[in-house]
Amino acid sequence: MNLKAPDVNWMNEFNGAITVCDTAGIIVYMNRHSVQQFEKYGGEKLIGTNLLDCHPEPAKSRLKEMLVNPQENTYTTEKAGKKKIITQRPWMVNGQFAGVVELSFDLPFDMVHHKRD
Repeated sequence: MNLKAPDVNWMNEFNGAITVCDTAGIIVYMNRHSVQQFEKYGGEKLIGTNLLDCHPEPAKSRLKEMLVNPQENTYTTEKAGKKKIITQRPWMVNGQFAGVVELSFDLPFDMVHHKRD
């Protein structure tokens, strides 16, 4: 099998929103799905703005804390008949905290759960 490293553009085609901010909360990257998901808030024009301004309380305070003390935050939501998983995780460059990556994608309501001990 001939494997090669994926082109970084795979993120644009990922079937979920990928949004990345720096340590100040400034949005530095949004994939195509993220731009579409947040179109009513400005879409691609959100790049360069502060992610904190996109979150209401208590999510805003949680994100502020994550920018000071890098940590993971994962949860599910349900809105407009869709169930989603959101995971926010520290983004590291050469071992140094560089910001937060947020992944968001739809989950099926009847999702199978496998317990494998």
